[in-house]
Amino acid sequence: MATRHLSTQPAEQQNRRRFLDAALAVLTDRGVAGLTVRGVAERAGASTITVYTRFGGRVGLLDALYERAFDLMREELRATPPDTEDGVTDLLEVALAYRRFALASPARYALMFERSIHDYDPDPALRSAVVRTTFAEFVAKVDRICPPETLARDSGYLLWTAMHGLVSVELTIRSQTHIDDWFLDPTAEAHTQMYRRGVLAMITGLGLRA
Repeated sequence: MATRHLSTQPAEQQNRRRFLDAALAVLTDRGVAGLTVRGVAERAGASTITVYTRFGGRVGLLDALYERAFDLMREELRATPPDTEDGVTDLLEVALAYRRFALASPARYALMFERSIHDYDPDPALRSAVVRTTFAEFVAKVDRICPPETLARDSGYLLWTAMHGLVSVELTIRSQTHIDDWFLDPTAEAHTQMYRRGVLAMITGLGLRA
């Protein structure tokens, strides 16, 4: 998508993408602690001054990386099967895609939705932009099956927070040593089934129906 953080010149877009892909790789491999301008420059095969020049400093790099992460999430959600007559199933597919995206890179997910970098607060205009472009499509899916008397935006928010909560707890549990008396078995299948149950329960509770 074209935003204030992305040049309209194809060559410049490609160069920025190379640096942002390098930053995402550093974030995934080394975590937040390794996400430095020097680390990104080394992964991209460039000098630190090149990163500073291209992004205007560390905050500019983080803003661009934040935006890129949401671009990737939107692409993941759009890659779900085309809409069918069963809007509930279609919405569940989007919810499952959201979970896959989160599990693929917990560090990337934390950058998007947590204060994983304590001194970084995404630009408010940028946050508004990613909400409009990413969550508007999610709300549109909700609107297809939303009762006339209910606001799709409200239902979408409640459903997303339920999805987010389930995923966030799963990521935390997966990062810890398993205990025998935990709610779930430590298997991908058990977590997937519980996530599906939770999402469907929320959809039912909100009165969303095909």
